[in-house]
Amino acid sequence: MRIGVPKEIKNREFRVGLTPESVSVLCKLGHTIYIEKNLGSDIGFTDEHYLSVGAKICDTPNSVYENAELIVKVKEPLPSEYTYLNEKHTVFTFFHLAGNLQNIQNLIATGCRGIAYESVLNTENEYPILSPMSSLAGQISIVVGNYFLLKPLDGKGVIGSNLNNTKLRTATIYGAGVAGLSAAKMAIAQGFKVNLIDINEHKLNSAKGILNSNNASVMLYQSYNLEEILKSSDLIIGAVHQGSKKASMILTNSDLDLIEKGSVLIDIAIDQGGCFASSKPTTHDHPTYSINGVTHYCVTNMPGAVPLTASEALNNATLPYIIKLSDGIEVALKSDKFLYHALNFEKGKLVLEEVLQ
Repeated sequence: MRIGVPKEIKNREFRVGLTPESVSVLCKLGHTIYIEKNLGSDIGFTDEHYLSVGAKICDTPNSVYENAELIVKVKEPLPSEYTYLNEKHTVFTFFHLAGNLQNIQNLIATGCRGIAYESVLNTENEYPILSPMSSLAGQISIVVGNYFLLKPLDGKGVIGSNLNNTKLRTATIYGAGVAGLSAAKMAIAQGFKVNLIDINEHKLNSAKGILNSNNASVMLYQSYNLEEILKSSDLIIGAVHQGSKKASMILTNSDLDLIEKGSVLIDIAIDQGGCFASSKPTTHDHPTYSINGVTHYCVTNMPGAVPLTASEALNNATLPYIIKLSDGIEVALKSDKFLYHALNFEKGKLVLEEVLQ
């Protein structure tokens, strides 16, 4: 199989679709890997590293796409990349189509096949490729939350801390999945009182056992006191997840009136359209904006803030599937129902309808 790995062009996105270690494995299996020049130079993966394990270096992205059948990326192709794509290509990457409906038709019109990382399931009904990135996003949400709560950044002037018996600050987290649990564990460790809210009672019971802390309160979305929670929260994190569907809206614009100025909202679900009505996509260059004195952080590629760690974790998750696809894409899709479920579009048609729901 001819596999191509173009350099990511999304703002401040330095993750790589294949690390040198992954390329080494694939080359030993007889596949040909085309790497765009300087693909991983920003995170310490030089062209020499890739050449030493058998990769071929291409000077331009166009050359990568012309040579390859299977394109392995990290983030969805952007409009400037559409011209490289055609019916010979299968693209394996994060697409998050539900969060970018205006570009679905243009992307599908290229004729390429799209298999989405975020749609791959396993026998436990979990998301093995999405999960490590969700876990990182949860951890990062507490790091940036603390940062933007600093007074010089127009925050409240507080920080999660157990210092000298000071009053615990409050982090409210919507969603008890991988990202939400990761955020909750880190928040508790840093000295926050945590409210964890979800619609699924089973998830909440599981979370209660995992967190096992007097500083954690778990509550059903249907029964919690919205006004009381929002008024007392310093940090509010949206980590809802509904597979490939658009994220559910959990806070309206009028709910912002209940939140104290200087508080911070972080929308981890922004890739899937966002779960706060006031959310709009931001970048690492310009990560925040303020509405009514409430800071909003809605970066669409949060794990890109730690690209080396994220690339290694992502490759550990994707490589078994890439190996399977490399042995024959059609065969892999027919023999693996979980890969087939991840097929979002092909031959100019949308296959996974739930992205429109």
